[in-house]
Amino acid sequence: MNPSTELYYNSPAADWNDALPVGNGRMGGMVFGKPADELIQLNEDSLWSGGFRNRNNPKAYDNLEKIRNLIREEKTTEAEELCADAFYGTNENQRHYQPLGDLHIWQSVGEYEGYVRSLSLDTAVCVITFTSGGVKYTRTVIASHPDEVIIVHFSADKKGSISFVSAIDGRDDNYDKNEAYDDKTVLFTVSDGIPYACAITVRAKGGQCGTDANRLFCKDADEADIIIAAQSAWRTGDYEKKAVNQAKTAARKPYEKLLDRHISDYRSLFDRCSLTLSPVGESITKPTDERLADVKNGVYDNELVAMYFNFSRYLMIAGSREGTLPLNLQGIWNKDMWPAWGGKYTININTEMNYWGALMQNLPECCTPLYDHIERMRENGRVTARSMYRCRGAVCHHNTDIWGDTAPQDKWLPGTLWPMGLAWLCTHIWEHFLFTRDEDFLAEKFDTLVESAEFFLDYLTENDEGCLVTNPSVSPENTYYATNGRTGTLCSGPSMDSQILYTLFSAVIGAYDILGGDEYAKTVSDIRAARDRLPKPQIGKYGQIMEWARDYDEVEPGHRHISQLYALYPADMISPVKTPELAAAARATLERRLSHGGGHTGWSRAWIINMWARLFDGEKVGENIQALLAHSTSINMFDMHPPFQIDGNFGGGAGIGEAVFQSECGELHFLPALPPMWKSGSVKGLRARGGFEVSFDWAEGSLSSAKIISLAGQPAVIRTDKKITVTANSKNIPLAENNGTYSFDTEQGMVYTISVT
Repeated sequence: MNPSTELYYNSPAADWNDALPVGNGRMGGMVFGKPADELIQLNEDSLWSGGFRNRNNPKAYDNLEKIRNLIREEKTTEAEELCADAFYGTNENQRHYQPLGDLHIWQSVGEYEGYVRSLSLDTAVCVITFTSGGVKYTRTVIASHPDEVIIVHFSADKKGSISFVSAIDGRDDNYDKNEAYDDKTVLFTVSDGIPYACAITVRAKGGQCGTDANRLFCKDADEADIIIAAQSAWRTGDYEKKAVNQAKTAARKPYEKLLDRHISDYRSLFDRCSLTLSPVGESITKPTDERLADVKNGVYDNELVAMYFNFSRYLMIAGSREGTLPLNLQGIWNKDMWPAWGGKYTININTEMNYWGALMQNLPECCTPLYDHIERMRENGRVTARSMYRCRGAVCHHNTDIWGDTAPQDKWLPGTLWPMGLAWLCTHIWEHFLFTRDEDFLAEKFDTLVESAEFFLDYLTENDEGCLVTNPSVSPENTYYATNGRTGTLCSGPSMDSQILYTLFSAVIGAYDILGGDEYAKTVSDIRAARDRLPKPQIGKYGQIMEWARDYDEVEPGHRHISQLYALYPADMISPVKTPELAAAARATLERRLSHGGGHTGWSRAWIINMWARLFDGEKVGENIQALLAHSTSINMFDMHPPFQIDGNFGGGAGIGEAVFQSECGELHFLPALPPMWKSGSVKGLRARGGFEVSFDWAEGSLSSAKIISLAGQPAVIRTDKKITVTANSKNIPLAENNGTYSFDTEQGMVYTISVT
């Protein structure tokens, strides 16, 4: 087994957080791997608790200026009381994510031995093997994107050994139909929430198979398959018929063809990129749960780190494909009718973190669900902007749902009244362009960028220093001590807001400079002027980057959010090279947070890894990756908040990538924050801003060689403290050397070889 790409265990899953995830982008399954009473918990990404509701508070605008004045006077308690009446959503909650149901398989086996349960990240194939009664049984589970089904394949080394009964239930037994559709298919339908149907079909070679009431059965077969398809009313009116047709269409194809189509589709994405880290000592081949236990005891397992990186890519491919919804707090994997935080899209960091690594990991197609959802939010965001704020453009607060609901969520001021959600998401549009240089994409999304920025041209107010700031707002989920000794959450001009707006405004300006046109000339001019009046990051009394416009103390100094360091990561406003004083303050901020117990959630630790990487501190990167694995990773490699949240998986994967390669600030930087224990390794197929693809290897902590493919013909700038030469087609490329960088022009499609001299 490859210790960097294969999860494996010598026992079935004891609970949900031990089960192995499979997914085809739209459908997900959690495979427990139980020999006699298998459980596969099922999801479909569009199963939510109900339809769209207009939750915009009609009292908001009439009270907006009153709240602003109270905040200016530091009467935070009064401002928050008024805000609770005027700005909370008229229904507290948006819609929440729900499970599809549970597939049970009762297989006719007795006591067993030789048990192995595995998930290959190379092929996206989950396999359970065991021996019972002298027969070796194999159960294989795949979630096929091309065929839009989940398939459970049964085989054995003795003919006539496959017998089982299978049924679907769940949803607290709240369903409409659970009955035989025909002699091979059972249909399970639910009308509560968003209506849907799930069809499960059985087929076999040898023996007998069919339906018995609401159950499938198979008796004395050589091989057999259960094929699962699901559709909802969110995508199609005829969801029952479509689910049945998808299951039956797949059932007409041989299993080998279904498997080949699945693996080929998956590998077309997964094989683009790879990371190899040489082991510390001998390669570790223990089961994954034992490896994680060893990490808790201080063992360094570089190949487990590489597997974490690969697992983040696996989850992205399994959970976010063209035409699906974006990944929510649990990705697509959720067992609860009322999941933690509703299983929604929390957009004050969590949804954004889900997609931090996807572009670098060469998976731009997997980001399209996010961009599609931004468009759903944009339409509703216009209504929220006008009805609650009398502003142009579009706005969303700190959460959204399947419908793109943009009204404030929850009755909890530290999170609720934060108007930056859509703005932050829209910066991902610009990032997509920076990585791909796709001007058609940029032109298609430019209106969306402008509308998100345009809201703030109307919403921003002038503070006492003449800067433009958000008011009211919050620093996400944090609370401060005001100068009068009271605690507060509402404020004017929290640092993160200004940093997001600087990034968004710069994106609009950069896009306009490329695309041109007269339609938005005046608006972009106004955005440029507004950007110049935004507050810059400020250094406070502890030498830290200030979180609020005033140098308040936090009620919780070890808070999980580190919002004031958005400028460091994911933005590039703070850099050890270009802003060393601010970088030192960012370091002080991290040290202060961590000294008070920060990083106690998985996603927060993942964010910290990325920040240390941007500060070029490989030792701290290594320490925090070790902490992520030891304290915030369940035995199936899921990130734990706790409970399970998938954002930390993607944030951690991004941070591992940032440790070995960065491309912000217009530079290609090899090994910027290499942990000391990663002495040698290699990378293939990482994407870089500027439209480049890079592959390289290193030994004893130093770059050995690299290749750069220019996908867009842009100039390349390499930051390194080594002397290098660059060749293409066996010819030396002239380099311009300047303060630790080497610059050269490139041609689209050309491969450039970097040699260390």
